[in-house]
Amino acid sequence: MRFRADVTTPLTFLHVVQTFNKLQQRCIMKFTPEDMHMICSNDISEGGVQVWSQIKVESLFTEYRIQSNANNQITFSLSTDALLVALRSASSYSSSSATSGADIVMKLAKKQDQAVLTFEISGQSRSGKPVKITHDIRIELMRPEEVDKLAEPMCPEPQVQIILPPLAKMRTVVERLRVHSDLILFEANNSGSIQLTASNDTVSVKVEWHNLRNPPTAKVPSSQDPETASQALNERDPDEKHGVLVAFKSFQKFLNSHQLSTTTIACVCRNHALILYVYIGEVTDSGGVLTFYLPAVIDGD
Repeated sequence: MRFRADVTTPLTFLHVVQTFNKLQQRCIMKFTPEDMHMICSNDISEGGVQVWSQIKVESLFTEYRIQSNANNQITFSLSTDALLVALRSASSYSSSSATSGADIVMKLAKKQDQAVLTFEISGQSRSGKPVKITHDIRIELMRPEEVDKLAEPMCPEPQVQIILPPLAKMRTVVERLRVHSDLILFEANNSGSIQLTASNDTVSVKVEWHNLRNPPTAKVPSSQDPETASQALNERDPDEKHGVLVAFKSFQKFLNSHQLSTTTIACVCRNHALILYVYIGEVTDSGGVLTFYLPAVIDGD
């Protein structure tokens, strides 16, 4: 088993890991010849939130080499805290004017019979002296039969899909709703409108966005073919609102991805889930996507 890569965009890598770290202290990483996957599954996440990411190798790495007996795929779990420490160090060196030529190598190794993901950071100090920093992160390699059990959630066709406003601005507004409820109702229609509602016994606060775009199709896990799904969406009343009630904490954790997002598509599966696709780069030329699955809260009232 061999793996080595030069990290060329450590800040993007850091922002991805920060998003996962807000969800859970451990995550699963899977490397293939074409992609890097990071996974926070239902078994290890809080509140049932799942995140499945797929990022193109060329978006993060060069000199990428991988070899294994499992179809040249390597999967393991590790601490997101430890990964953050390594990437913060790598990002600070790559952004420093004194160390603009810093090299960041990520590779698998074994130290004292323990498998580790090693980051080797080579650069210069502010005084011009050579500096080399090494971070070793303990990992737990996963067997092929364990990897085979990993599967993204299956969801029904959404009633509506819509491109969200900038997540940083949305996050500021949502923070103010937190005092009113532990739940948030996300509603949208096919006329470019979103409404968020936080309610309790005495007050109901609603925030709306208009003039948003409804994409004709989105990457939605489904057994239907995209043309049939798109036609079904278009036949619905465009002004009819479709909503899903989710935990406020879950929605806030999704909004922690605001540093990554250029385009985010929300899909409402009523009484099932809110699915959110956070694209790294523009959708048409994306370097990757993080898919959030926020389970619906069924209100018994």
